[in-house]
Amino acid sequence: MNTLFDKIWDAHVVQIVPDGPTQLYIDRLYCHEVTSPQAFDGLRRRGLRCFRPEKIYCMPDHNTPTHNQDKPIGDPVSRKQVDTLERNAREFGVTHYGMMSKDNGIIHVVGPEKGLSLPGMTIVCGDSHTSTHGAMGAVAFGIGTSEVEMVMASQCILQQKPKSMRLSVNGRLGRGVTPKDVALYLMAKLTTSGATGYFVEYAGDVVREMSMEGRLTLCNLSIEMGARGGFIAPDDVTFEYLKGREFAPKGEAWDKAVSEWRKLRSDDDAVFDKELTFNAEDIEPRITYGTNPGMGIGITESIPLTSNIEKALDYMGFKAGEKLLGKKVDYVFLGACTNGRIEDFRAFASIVKGRKKAADVVAWLVPGSWAVDRQIREERLDKVLEAAGFEIRQPGCSACLAMNDDKVPSGKWCVSTSNRNFEGRQGPGARTILSSPLTAAAAAITGVITDPRELL
Repeated sequence: MNTLFDKIWDAHVVQIVPDGPTQLYIDRLYCHEVTSPQAFDGLRRRGLRCFRPEKIYCMPDHNTPTHNQDKPIGDPVSRKQVDTLERNAREFGVTHYGMMSKDNGIIHVVGPEKGLSLPGMTIVCGDSHTSTHGAMGAVAFGIGTSEVEMVMASQCILQQKPKSMRLSVNGRLGRGVTPKDVALYLMAKLTTSGATGYFVEYAGDVVREMSMEGRLTLCNLSIEMGARGGFIAPDDVTFEYLKGREFAPKGEAWDKAVSEWRKLRSDDDAVFDKELTFNAEDIEPRITYGTNPGMGIGITESIPLTSNIEKALDYMGFKAGEKLLGKKVDYVFLGACTNGRIEDFRAFASIVKGRKKAADVVAWLVPGSWAVDRQIREERLDKVLEAAGFEIRQPGCSACLAMNDDKVPSGKWCVSTSNRNFEGRQGPGARTILSSPLTAAAAAITGVITDPRELL
């Protein structure tokens, strides 16, 4: 009667504190340059080392520029954070993939593609979108800086066990509807707080038919519903994706691992604290109109005539009751840990092939890792994109958040494949419209918000 979450969680319990939290063993800690400096400083002050340094992987991503990465970073704050991470990793003996390393990229893209994130693991990082790794069949969640220090020092963390929720999406998705659209739909249905206190298991026909890249996108956005994390039971799609990857088991160890991973599923009679089911046929390509990811509509729909959204609409420059189709677009961003994988670039290229970028649109196309960049070039997608007037930038978080050079100017509209559309998220005064790579490509070609199904 156990859920998959129960099975993974219980297998990692070291002890339960009476009337308190659970001491949970952590299999993998990821660190980037923003939330780790204070944790390393804490160890230094206490005279401690990392308890299991081989379980810790570091890389800069938030502050890295997406051009001229071979030169010193111009912004002094960004440069200091990136340099500090490298210095800390060296001092404490943990693996570091620095800028311009073939292994560098966004940490939530690199972990799965290198086979560092595996089924049945517990995975943490000082970043809310750590839930991305749940697509591998792992319990993965973001933690605070003091908790990063706790894991460094003990390879354990103190946590209250969340409740369990299963979200099932059944049926078949329509043409032009992507995993990003599924996530935006679920966020609108549940709202940004609808899964607070829960760990979500995604299930149903649609989830089972998703590629690994699609599952990573879906799990990435779990936190935007308020969930502690989200994950998907591993299956043949997972195993096919992982086989042969650098840190995945090899030979007999692989066969043994897959045999164990196949047991990672919720029991048929498992009881969840909450279950919800949705129909794939109800989902069309989606966009957001407001200032949180749950404020979204189908691309052919009108902004709702609801109360309490006036402030968001005023910031965005929209009006209740109007459609967004045909609205002017200034910027388009393809990338982030949400949609910076090879499948996302294939989707974008499928729309722009044989067409030309709108002259007045600024487009940032940013691979999630150097491995994605290499695959783009191996598949000659770079030629398709360049012929349409697009430039591929160097890997990093880029315009997902205003911590590097890629900032959207105040008052400008950006159709973005990232995960958050908060006020100022992409730059002070920037107006963010979240979408799938297909919808972003359609906007980049036409210069206005366009239903991608018209260009497929």
